[in-house]
Amino acid sequence: MKKHNFSAGPCILPKEVMLKASEAVMDLDGSGLSLIEISHRSKDFVAIMEQARALALELLGLEGQGYQALFLQGGASMEFLMVAYNLLEKKAGYLNTGTWSNKAIKEAKLFGEILEVGSSKDENFNYIPKGYAIPKGLDYLHLTSNNTIFGTQVKKFPKSDAPLVCDMSSDIFSRVLDFSQFDLIYAGAQKNMGPAGTTLVVVKEDILGKVSRKIPSMLDYQVHIGKDSMFNTPPVFAVYTSMLTLEWLKNMGGISAIEEENEKKARLLYSEIDLNPVFEGFANKDDRSTMNATFNLTEEGLKETFDTMLQEAGINGLNGHRSVGGYRASMYNALSLKSVGVLVDVMSEMERKG
Repeated sequence: MKKHNFSAGPCILPKEVMLKASEAVMDLDGSGLSLIEISHRSKDFVAIMEQARALALELLGLEGQGYQALFLQGGASMEFLMVAYNLLEKKAGYLNTGTWSNKAIKEAKLFGEILEVGSSKDENFNYIPKGYAIPKGLDYLHLTSNNTIFGTQVKKFPKSDAPLVCDMSSDIFSRVLDFSQFDLIYAGAQKNMGPAGTTLVVVKEDILGKVSRKIPSMLDYQVHIGKDSMFNTPPVFAVYTSMLTLEWLKNMGGISAIEEENEKKARLLYSEIDLNPVFEGFANKDDRSTMNATFNLTEEGLKETFDTMLQEAGINGLNGHRSVGGYRASMYNALSLKSVGVLVDVMSEMERKG
């Protein structure tokens, strides 16, 4: 039985993408060669990389606006470092909304002064700070759009004179935004794009080349742009699968179409959390993530029964992060409304048993 996969990442991918990717591992488009044994300099893979980059800009509505899309390695954790290496000359502002913001702040402090413009640490990051002041003279302002661990999501982005940088690892391509308000976006592939192994970076070229430090080639965005995201051997399978996923999304009707589905899933699950006395949500209601719903049992003694019911229903990946405990249902683009319905049915049955 195929399980209902609520894993926070690596996560569920569209079935048709998985099938085509698995076929390509054996034989890429009738070439007689596997995707993972062809040269990354071959015309076949160069075309894959070009298509993946072009689709990313097209879906984000950033074609012809001075942006470049790159598929790099090292995950968002590498981008914590690369952003500061490339952009931080004197001081930058960071909004601290959880674990990944903390990690980004730690890396950036190696390169300059970091101002924490706001934080929700006082409530274990269960809300998004609002009404915070943004200092003048920042090299950039950094936000994390969605917090997988705590289940919170930025609904409205601040206006700033400084370039806006955003870690969108867990909600990119999931909702309609004016992506041109961001000067640099980065996102690990393993949520809404593909398998672990590559990271999408979308950067406005005119913000680069302004720091005085020398940047190692492998960490220099301009070097990667100059080599068309092929400065070193790229992760061919992750890039190919990301390309297939972006094609799938385009054929679905793009970000606006998937946003409708994502909102249906979130409404269904959050309604059950709020109405069912057996459960309570963790995140502040106004800041709840569409991608990651975090919740707890109101009586810890029910955990064994609930866990058994989840297993019998074929539900996988629901355990919450140790920072929050309880449960976390990750509802990325490829998760079906049907799977959410199965989870809600189990939660309703839990109430009847309780």
